[in-house]
Amino acid sequence: MPEISKSFSKITAPLIYAVSIAAIGSLQFGYNTGVINAPGKIIQSFFNRTLSERSGSAVSPELLTSLWSLSVAIFSVGGMMGSFSVSLFVNRFGRRNSMLLVNILAFAGGALMGFSRLASSVEMLILGRFIIGIFCGLSTGFVPMYISEVSPTSLRGAFGTLNQLGIVVGILVAQIFGLEEIMGSERLWPLLLGFTILPAILQCVALLFCPESPRFLLINKMEEEKAQAVLQKLRGTQDVSQDIQEMKEESAKMSQEKKATVPELFRSPNYRQAIIVAIMLQLSQQLSGINAVFYYSTGIFERAGITQPVYATIGAGVVNTIFTVVSLFLVERAGRRTLHLVGLGGMAVCALLMTIALALKVNWIKYISIVGIFGFVALFEIGPGPIPWFIVAELFSQGPRPAAMAVAGCSNWTSNFLVGMLFPYAEKLCGSYVFLIFFIFLVIFFVFTFFKVPETKGRTFEDISRGFEGRAGASLPSPVEKNPMVELNSVQPDKEAA
Repeated sequence: MPEISKSFSKITAPLIYAVSIAAIGSLQFGYNTGVINAPGKIIQSFFNRTLSERSGSAVSPELLTSLWSLSVAIFSVGGMMGSFSVSLFVNRFGRRNSMLLVNILAFAGGALMGFSRLASSVEMLILGRFIIGIFCGLSTGFVPMYISEVSPTSLRGAFGTLNQLGIVVGILVAQIFGLEEIMGSERLWPLLLGFTILPAILQCVALLFCPESPRFLLINKMEEEKAQAVLQKLRGTQDVSQDIQEMKEESAKMSQEKKATVPELFRSPNYRQAIIVAIMLQLSQQLSGINAVFYYSTGIFERAGITQPVYATIGAGVVNTIFTVVSLFLVERAGRRTLHLVGLGGMAVCALLMTIALALKVNWIKYISIVGIFGFVALFEIGPGPIPWFIVAELFSQGPRPAAMAVAGCSNWTSNFLVGMLFPYAEKLCGSYVFLIFFIFLVIFFVFTFFKVPETKGRTFEDISRGFEGRAGASLPSPVEKNPMVELNSVQPDKEAA
């Protein structure tokens, strides 16, 4: 407990301000993920009316379905492109300036969607969804990287959870604003889609008062005095020698190796283990089935016999937000690996409960459906929700980190796209037993995490990357290598205890 109190004593107003403003990018991601679902039928009517008036004939149901699917899915396509472009921005413009610059995309995407009905243009809405997807894909790389680099080592996990908190708050806001009584109506749905411009304006103004990442200033720009001044402001103390020394050690290591590209992450033995872990963690987040629950939870509640399913879905969003806050306080006490295992295991149990609820047709089973979905969402936010985002930034040193974030983000967006597109077909094929698919995935990821994912709590970036390099350099497997926890703990056990 004294160690935890000491860690939280490092929290300062400038630090809170910086990570909170950065997390607006995560809120944008969550909002634009969830905003399209509530007014879906109204937007499809807009498509039908607009195309019928343009062509002078009725629109076929097949074309209407295809255009609607494109409107939903193209957001993820933009996200894939954006996430893979992260390193192009952060290495050239810096972390803060990159977040500032790409808000241009949020303005453009929001304006296209917001004025699509006025212009009677289906194309504007689809293009706007694509552009806002690129923006969100870039933000999923910028935000965790910036937060991890401005945070003290002992608080990286707690502050890293703010990224996920921003996402779930954004989803919840979209669900509430999407109610017909607010902005989910025939008249106001363009305002609902264009609302994303307001957080972009807020972030642009607020970022002007945020510092650049001290790691970027010292390691990439070689501006030690500026980095020291930023650290002194963020830490609230003049003595930042330990942080500076850690960065210098990382910089010295980087000077001995060329900057890593995406192909080199897979070719180099020093990076291969870490990038596989990073990809698997991202896949564990999306293939857990969480987006299937959020995209289709209203339908699941309906089939389970819940009256007013839209409010049950909003209830799931509230649970989502509450347990994200809970994980913020747990992550520095229990550790990343432990919470990820608890989350995956608990979600597997809830997936079985949901299967039972969908398969049995009795009146009282709807309560099991509610318990299953709420538990599934809560356990997701304990581990698989927040941890894959920020642990990737912890697994890599400054050199390969941008490329690794790009690969991890692209993996996340790709699996997100596949789940969103394929779940309806899987549901038709498997019926009430569709969540057994996610149960199998959850078990696989649990086993992988248990044997392959190291604990990063309280460790410096250098310690973590050195642990992977040690494993890569060994010619034969040993009992130590079978559990990366053992090897990483053997580097500096006194730091792990902290």
